[in-house]
Amino acid sequence: MPTEFAAKVFALVDATDAAGFSRLFTPQGRMRFGNNEPMVGPEEIAAGVGGFFGTVKGPRHTVVREWYAGADAVIEELVDYYRLDGETVTIPAATLWHVDETGLIDDFRVYFDLAPLFS
Repeated sequence: MPTEFAAKVFALVDATDAAGFSRLFTPQGRMRFGNNEPMVGPEEIAAGVGGFFGTVKGPRHTVVREWYAGADAVIEELVDYYRLDGETVTIPAATLWHVDETGLIDDFRVYFDLAPLFS
């Protein structure tokens, strides 16, 4: 069962709530999605994540394992992506984040292979 914060992160993403998700970040928070350039700040993160949400009907995250070291988290998950063509693709992923002293994310990274989603 995911921690409260991990559950909140993935609930916002699964609801395709880009604005709500972006409010979890510090003003200079960075998000790197796969091998793309980092997005910096809540506004850029909301726009980038929102753009991605437009390419799918939606995701559903299932947390497999979590590891924490202080303010750093590593989350292993399986993500069901509901494609626009009605098909579902499940992709393993790893998400890493760091929260600052206020509890907001200042560094967020997602690693996975999106090729199956768009093939």
